[in-house]
Amino acid sequence: MPAKRSFEDQLAALDALRQHTPAACVEPLRKALGHRNNYVVAKAADLAREFALAELIPELLTAFDRFFLDPVKSDPQCWAKNALSRALAALEHQDAAVFLRGMSHIQLEPVWGGRSDTAGTLRGTCALALVQCRSLSETDLLNHLLELFADKDKAVRVEAARAMEQVGSPSAALLLRLRAMLASDEPEVLGACFGGILRIEGKSTLPWIGRFLSAGDDIAAEAALAIAADRSPQAFQALRKRFGQDSPADPWFVSVLLSAIALTRQEEAHNFLLELVRTESLHAEAAIEAILRSGPSEGAVQELEKAVSGNPRLTRVVATQRASR
Repeated sequence: MPAKRSFEDQLAALDALRQHTPAACVEPLRKALGHRNNYVVAKAADLAREFALAELIPELLTAFDRFFLDPVKSDPQCWAKNALSRALAALEHQDAAVFLRGMSHIQLEPVWGGRSDTAGTLRGTCALALVQCRSLSETDLLNHLLELFADKDKAVRVEAARAMEQVGSPSAALLLRLRAMLASDEPEVLGACFGGILRIEGKSTLPWIGRFLSAGDDIAAEAALAIAADRSPQAFQALRKRFGQDSPADPWFVSVLLSAIALTRQEEAHNFLLELVRTESLHAEAAIEAILRSGPSEGAVQELEKAVSGNPRLTRVVATQRASR
């Protein structure tokens, strides 16, 4: 019990540092970063990041190195390494070797029926941090990020795509295009590729991403949401065009497509959805749901209520949807 109380006291003392000035926290955090317990170190690293204490970078690096030794025992779940890498990234540490080490780390820990890799978050965090390392050429940086597209962890592949987006160059966009075109992958990964391409290349790529809408599957849904995020008239037109092509029969994809249309935040898109409601289209209920999901203004809700005022069934749909939000 005394040991448990001591541990809890240490955590409480760290939490109490938030009431002090950053300068007053340097020495307590320096000491905490040398603690053997990975959870204590993780909390100290998070505070160093929160207070932007660049003077603690040497201690952060020492701790980061230490938890690669017998990592399953010293740092289960990678709590310390995750927090330390986040802190180093936030403090704009420039040593690429530190983040490359994290990107290559696999930590297999025992679970029921086998072992599971707990270092996925670490690899993803370090991939994003690597982008800021000015010592790397763009070619070297992209080569390192490309390796993570083969990672077994879906979340790491998503972060690799987001890191390429942050590179922001034509070469990065081409790699994201290639990944989207050639890879059979989880929809979330391809969705990150679509979003990255659009943010790097701009609206000119909307027709290219629109090609992925045709299948009406999970990947098409990711493409629709990536297009919607552009929030432009062109984005609405791309989604409207897909809706007009033999109006998709799958109710799930209809819902996704109409939700994406609503999320473009375009007046023309809102009017299009209202027209589906006014004409009591087969997709009127999905249009109502799409409007109300998009966080509409009070004026937009009033327009919707007016559009359904003559239809008891659709009026109930609006009331039910509003009550559930």
